[in-house]
Formats: sequence, structure tokens, C-alpha cells
Amino acid sequence: MEEEMVVLIVGAGPAGLATAACLTQLSIPYVIVEREDCSASLWRNRAYDRLKLHLAKEFCELPHMSYPKDAPTYIPKDQFVNYLDNYIDSFNIRPRYHTAIESCMYDEGRKYWTTVARDMVTSVVVKYKAQFLVVASGENSAQNIPMISGLNSFPGKVIHSSQYKSGTTYSGKNVLVVGCGNSGMEIAYDLASHGANTSIVVRSPVHVMTKELIRLGMTLVQYLPVNMVDAFLVTASNFVFGDLSRHGIVRPKIGPLLLKSNTGRSAVIDVGTVDLIKRGMIKVLGGISKVKGNTVEFEGRKELAFDAIIFATGYKSTANNWLKNGDSMLNDDGLPKKRFPNHWKGANGLYCAGLAKRGLAGIAMDAKSIANDILSTISSMSG
Repeated sequence: MEEEMVVLIVGAGPAGLATAACLTQLSIPYVIVEREDCSASLWRNRAYDRLKLHLAKEFCELPHMSYPKDAPTYIPKDQFVNYLDNYIDSFNIRPRYHTAIESCMYDEGRKYWTTVARDMVTSVVVKYKAQFLVVASGENSAQNIPMISGLNSFPGKVIHSSQYKSGTTYSGKNVLVVGCGNSGMEIAYDLASHGANTSIVVRSPVHVMTKELIRLGMTLVQYLPVNMVDAFLVTASNFVFGDLSRHGIVRPKIGPLLLKSNTGRSAVIDVGTVDLIKRGMIKVLGGISKVKGNTVEFEGRKELAFDAIIFATGYKSTANNWLKNGDSMLNDDGLPKKRFPNHWKGANGLYCAGLAKRGLAGIAMDAKSIANDILSTISSMSG
């Protein structure tokens, strides 16, 4: 079975949905496929219960649809999922679920992308021929758990943060959280709040901010130089939190907004974790050297026993597993070669949405740019 189309979108997370909506607005036909049984599976199935969007709602809208006027400033997970469902209905987006892309390659002779997909329910293989291909399978396709010597000998529970829901089942247990990004810090707070004896590994320098400071900074940077705004944010953060280096948290040398722009690394939005660290309810530890049974050895030879380890160590892109000649756009890690804002376009009608580590605002920008570029290309070919 073979099917021809103008645009094939791979992935029905926020990036794929935003691209579909922008194409719809320009009357460009497309097909969108998704390997899971639902859209935005990361948000529906792999997010912890207390999660809210870390940025204010004005920085988290998808193209052509605002949040309801009565929506809170910081959108809870379930309300964001409802927003996505309404978005799908509004733009009549019909993803083909349970569709796994096995390979995708550009045919130089025929000038289209040949894709082999498999229906994961019936095992039927389908071939697609598309003039344009949009990689929207996400930065968060696969769990990233680092290789640690002896980890397989650990007798307790070992999970990735995508499997974590709530601290209710960890009360009274010794739990180690590995990773000090937003997920790691918030999970540590949730665990400690539910009575777990909580420790967190903090290896890298990290900015800690309040959500109000980041909102103000993202507004100010539209009018003022980024280094000026960063200087203000660092000063304000020091005033709010004090010197966190005494508690094992060191601030990066580059300011929070410039660091995000250059590396994609976000500041941590504090939800109360810092207060629990200062009160001794959450211990801050250095890097792990090895694991011996239920004992974890840290740098400096400190040893502690744990009942569970939760890896909040992020995700990795899997695009290179199926995209066979995407090297005009993606590096070996399946992420864009070019820096923002020129990252979204490759050669031969190849695009990516949501891979620039720019959150939902970046997704909206990508989707609009891709749809407009496809329209321009189609117009120039027909003209």
C-alpha cells in the first residue's frame, strides 16, 4: 500500500499539532502520524501529577489559539492537555495513531521523501511519498539514563522521571534523585513533602529563579539587552535565595537567559525545593562514582544507602533511528546542526519543529516558519 501526500508530519506532540494547525491556516494538505495511541503522550502519560507549565501562559501558546481568559497564569498539566484537545478539534487535526516510522529517505531522482511505516496494531506496512517532511517527534522521545558502574546490582526501585507520578508511595523511604533540572528539583520537593528521606545529585552549576522573576525577565528582554536583564535576574535571585553555594548549588558564570539561548539549558523554577534544602529536609550530593548493592558511592568516597533511585536526567531524540539522510539538518544526537533561529530547515523539503530546546514558544515559531516556507516553495513551483 502506497500513499502520496504534500506534507508528512512525524509526531503528534505539541510541535506536530502546531505545524498541522499552521498548514491548515494556509490550506496546505498534510498527513500527521504518531506511534503512540494518543497525541502529546509525554504530557498525558509520562508527566508527574503536580506538574504545571513552568512559564507564564503568554509564553506557552500554540499558534492561532489563546488560552481561555479564566485560565491561571501557570497552566496545570491537565488543563494543558485539555487545551491541546481543544486545539486538535479547532483545527480538525486527525493524527494517525499507532503508526511507527521504520525508515525515511529522500529519493533524489523522484524528488520526494519515501517513508516506510508500520501499523503497530495490525503490523501492516504502509509506504508514504511526501514532497515535504516535518520531523516533530520531539527532543523527549527516549529516556536518557546515564551508564553508572554497578547500577544493575541495585536491589531497589530504579525509574526514570517519566515514570514518576507522586511521592505518596515513597513515604519513609530513602530516595535519591539524580538530576537537578526542573523535573529533578520538583520531584525532590514532592518526595520530601510526602515524607521521603530525599537526596538530590547536583553535579552541574544551575540558576535557581522564582517563576515571577523568569516571567519578568522574559518580558524585559523584549525591550532591553539580554546581559542587562540577566544581571538584574542574578541580583534579584541572590536577594531572594541568598548564597546557595553553601548548600551545594553553584550558579553558572553565564546569565540565565543567555545560557538558555546558547545551550538550551533552562533555569530551575523553584517550587519550594530551596527552602527544604536549607532546612535539611533534602540533602544535596555530588556526582555518583558507583553503586554497590543498595549503597551509592559519591565523589569524595561518601557512601549512603537508598531504597529507590529516580533519574531526572532528561531525554534524547530518536529521529536518527529512522531518518536515513537527514544530515543536512540534524547532528549525531538527532538535534539541529544550525543554531536558533536558523535550525528548522534542512535540504530537499526537510524541516524540524520543537527540537531547538526553546519550549512551547519555540515550537510556535518553528511551526509558523515551516508552514510559511512550504507555502512559498509551493507557490514558486506553481508560478
